[in-house]
Amino acid sequence: MSARNGIALIADDDEFFRVALRSLLLRDFCFREVVEVGSLDDAIERLGGGEFDLALFDLQMPGMEGPANLRAVRECFPALVVGVVSASSNRRDILLALEAGVHGYIPKGVGVRGLTAALRTILDGEVFVPPSVASIDALEETITAQPIARMEAASQQALTLRQSEVLQLVVEGKSNKEIARKLQLAEGTIKVHMAALFRGLGVTSRSAAAVAGAKILARR
Repeated sequence: MSARNGIALIADDDEFFRVALRSLLLRDFCFREVVEVGSLDDAIERLGGGEFDLALFDLQMPGMEGPANLRAVRECFPALVVGVVSASSNRRDILLALEAGVHGYIPKGVGVRGLTAALRTILDGEVFVPPSVASIDALEETITAQPIARMEAASQQALTLRQSEVLQLVVEGKSNKEIARKLQLAEGTIKVHMAALFRGLGVTSRSAAAVAGAKILARR
């Protein structure tokens, strides 16, 4: 349903674009509230503390090191509609974002009419793929040429400031509740950061994350 009458989040460090997108969501899609943030860390903190219907991310804002972050958001908030609205029209960026599970990738260059149509597609429950990508089948070609795991490993070498703080506390043996209390964040926010850390470190358990984190922190 295009008219959500819900709450949306815009995560983009371009203040002017946020204002324009916010106006569009309020006017054409009847959202009752639109929250604006300028970094991935701020976005995750807001998502962890509220009930959002839609979240739109820019791939080139502070903290957005790669599509693994988007996958963590999708896993921790399965009911959330997640879209990318980015200045990048790079084919690899588009395919990797779609592989991470976003509901659509909208290049900023499509203009107001194109942006409105793309958002309507996403909010109607369909996946929006830019015309520049001939088909989602092309994702297989990208994976074959350069495996996603290898690309994500290269992009995840630098953790965000908040992820580094969470990782340090994991290494110290703190629980999610203790980390949340220490950093003054919602426990749900910590779960999102943990999911992103697991993806970025290539681990599946807290103990393995602690071991990998100790090695990373020791090199700093």
